[in-house]
Amino acid sequence: MLEVSGLDAGYGKVQVLRGVSLSVGAGEILCVMGRNGAGKTTAMKAIMGLVPPTGGSVKIAGEELVGLPPHEIPRRGLGYVPQGRRLFAELTVAENLDIGLMTRNRGAAVRERMLDMFPRLRDRLRQRAGTLSGGEQQMLAMARALCLEPSVLLMDEPTEGLQPSMIALIREAATAMKAAGVAIVLVEQRADAVLSVADRVTFLDNGRVKETVEAQALRDDPALLHAHVGV
Repeated sequence: MLEVSGLDAGYGKVQVLRGVSLSVGAGEILCVMGRNGAGKTTAMKAIMGLVPPTGGSVKIAGEELVGLPPHEIPRRGLGYVPQGRRLFAELTVAENLDIGLMTRNRGAAVRERMLDMFPRLRDRLRQRAGTLSGGEQQMLAMARALCLEPSVLLMDEPTEGLQPSMIALIREAATAMKAAGVAIVLVEQRADAVLSVADRVTFLDNGRVKETVEAQALRDDPALLHAHVGV
């Protein structure tokens, strides 16, 4: 579904990613882990075109995305939940969802499905996004991305700063999306929050892929995880 091959990217003269390759199929969750500064967020931004790649390939269902304007990439079925949520704080919950719907011309039926998935948002449709709790903002960021009906979803640190009950809700939503056939790339620091739902884990180190392993191997032997990220 999503194929990233030999991806190079950086900021100005500073190269961050060096030949990053990863893939995720329909109905699969790939977790990307690594120490701070390993290049995880830059990888997500480069896939989305927000940091223009200087080399390599990004394909979704065989279609090349490198070179497309960033606003065209979501229209190809690639959703993105950025670190820090990046909502339109002064707009209401309903207006934030409408922005997601407009990206691929989706209608009320899609919005209803999102509100069924995150029922707390239904009670806050007229509330400004900036006044929501952290967990509610994360729900809205996910719902907005899912309004595209993406075939691939990138999620960058979705459990950051959330209490355990909210983390459980985010995990349940990811599991539901996986069951619906969505391919998910999940950047996380908290192994306890994602290893139960991940299929494979790719470790980044200094902008390079160090190793990709089955999540079950990490669940069976936590020492493997410690060896890669020191947690």
